[in-house]
Amino acid sequence: MAFAHETYLCLAALALFFVSLGTPAPGVARRWALVLAAVGVVTAVGTFSSRADLFHGTYRVDAFSQSFKVLIAIGYLLAVALGEGVRGINREHEPEYYLFLTLSVLGLTFLVSGVELLTLYIALELASYALYILVPLRRSEYTHQVEAGIKYVMFGAVASGISLFGMSYVFGMAHTTRVDELLRMFPSLASSPMGIVGLTMMLGGFFFKLALFPFHFWTPDIYQGAANETTGVIATLPKIGAVAVLIRLTGLGAGESAGFVGVLTVLAVLSMTYGNLAALVQTDLKRLLGFSSISHAGFMVTGILSGTVAGYAGAMYYVAGYLLMNLALFFVIYTLAPRGENVSLDDLRGLHRRAPLLAFTLAVGAFGLAGIPPTAGFAGKFFVLTAALSRGNLALVIIAALNTAIGVFYYLKMVKAAYSPPEEGVAEPEGRVGLSPVGQVLGYGFVLSILLVGALPGSIVGLFRRALDWVA
Repeated sequence: MAFAHETYLCLAALALFFVSLGTPAPGVARRWALVLAAVGVVTAVGTFSSRADLFHGTYRVDAFSQSFKVLIAIGYLLAVALGEGVRGINREHEPEYYLFLTLSVLGLTFLVSGVELLTLYIALELASYALYILVPLRRSEYTHQVEAGIKYVMFGAVASGISLFGMSYVFGMAHTTRVDELLRMFPSLASSPMGIVGLTMMLGGFFFKLALFPFHFWTPDIYQGAANETTGVIATLPKIGAVAVLIRLTGLGAGESAGFVGVLTVLAVLSMTYGNLAALVQTDLKRLLGFSSISHAGFMVTGILSGTVAGYAGAMYYVAGYLLMNLALFFVIYTLAPRGENVSLDDLRGLHRRAPLLAFTLAVGAFGLAGIPPTAGFAGKFFVLTAALSRGNLALVIIAALNTAIGVFYYLKMVKAAYSPPEEGVAEPEGRVGLSPVGQVLGYGFVLSILLVGALPGSIVGLFRRALDWVA
C-alpha cells in the first residue's frame, strides 16, 4: 500500500496514453482526466498513514512526503477542473495535454519521496520534461508560445546541469548520495567554501522550479507565452515539489551553518525585492503573477532557512495557501479568456458587474497573495517571518515586511480594476461572463478555502509539524 498512489498515477498516465492514441470526441480526454485526478486525491489521502523505505532506501514514504502528495493531488484536480476543457490548447492536442500533465504530476510525486540524490534528479527531470512539452502546445494564433517553450527548455537544461554539477561536488566531499547520510554531515559540508558552493549549485535545479533569484529569468516570459491552463500548473505544482526537496536537503543542519544561511538569506532578499519591484509596472496579469511568484519564492525560502520545525511547517503552510490563491486567480483568467488569450488589467474593468463571483474570487485571491488577513496568505507570511525572527534574522524580517507593503500596491491594483468602470474613452467589455455549475462551485470553493485556511491555520500547521517529526 505504501506505493499505491504512485502505482495508480502510473496506471492513470497509461490510460491517458491509450486515450491519446485515438481521436476522441472533444471533452472525452478531459472527462477521463477529471475522473482520474479525483481518484488520485482519494488514493493520496488513503495512503497518508503509510510508512515505508522502498528500493533499497532510496525512496521514503512517510507523513512528510504524503502531506506534499496530497497537496499535489489536490492541485492536479483543480488544474484539470478549471473550466470546460482546455481553451488555450488546440483541440487535437487535448489528450496529449492531459497525458503530459499527469506525467509531470507523477514526477513531482516521486520527487517528494526521493531520499537519494540521483533519485531526486531523475524525478525532477521527469516532472520537468513533461512541462517543457506543454508550453508550445498553445493555440497556433499566438506567436510567443514557441519562444517561451524554447526558453523554458534552455533555462531548465542549464539549471539541471548546474544542479548535477553541484551534486558531483557534494558527492566528492561526502562520498555518498543518500540524503540521511548527507544530513549528518551537513554542518561540516556547509562550513567549507567548496561545500557551500556545491550545496548551492546542487539546489539550483530546485531554485529554478521555485523561481528563486537568480534562477528566475524564465518566469515572466513563460507565464506570458504559455496557455492559461499550462501557466496555472507551472505556477503552482512544481513549487510544492521544490519546497519539499529543499526541506529534505537542508534538514535541521541548515541552521548550524552561518555561511549557508547567509547565502539563502541573500537569495531570499533579492527574490522578494526584485520580484515586487518588477511586478509594479506590469499590465499583463500572467506576467504580473510571474514576477509575483519570484517574490513569494523568497518568502518560502525565508521559512526554510530558519532551520527549525516551525519554519519548515510555516513554509509548507505557505505553499499550500499559495496553491489555492494562485489557482483562484488563474481560474479568473481562464474564465475571462474564451479563446485562451492573455488578460490585462484593462480587461478586468467592470468585472464586478459582468461576473460578481469572479470579481470576488479575484479579490480574495489577490488579498491572500498580498498577505491581508484573514486569508491564508497572511497566516503564511506570519508563520515564516516569526520563524525567521526566532532565529535572530531581524533584518530579513524587516525587508520582508517592506516587500509585503510593496506587494499590496499591485495586488490592490488588480482588485481596483475589477471593481472600477473603464477609463474615459475605453469601451467596457460587453456582456456578462457566464459560469457553468462547475465554475460556480470552483469560485465559491476557492473563496471559502482561502478564508477558512487563513482563519483556522492551527490544525493545518499542527498536521505539518507532526509530519516533520522525522527531521527533528
